[in-house]
Amino acid sequence: MIGLAKRSGTLECRFTYNSDEKEEQNMKKGIHPEYRECTVSCACGNNFKTMSTRDEIRLDVCSQCHPFFTGQQKFVNRGGRVEKFKQKYNIE
Repeated sequence: MIGLAKRSGTLECRFTYNSDEKEEQNMKKGIHPEYRECTVSCACGNNFKTMSTRDEIRLDVCSQCHPFFTGQQKFVNRGGRVEKFKQKYNIE
């Protein structure tokens, strides 16, 4: 229970909780979408099940084919601004 009390020009907020007064708060009926099992399919052919409000989810990239997760990620040393300037104008 939350109570507000005004004392000497200031506003105090008091929160009290009584363990004997456990009220079960349910969601409102009829306004929430149904949460159900869903099939996720990737362009690489990987399929798995998860929970969603949709029946089916289609992905372009998943954790089985993304380079970051597969370890095939390429790191290219592109250089900084000074190195690019020196290379552009052939300065040593």
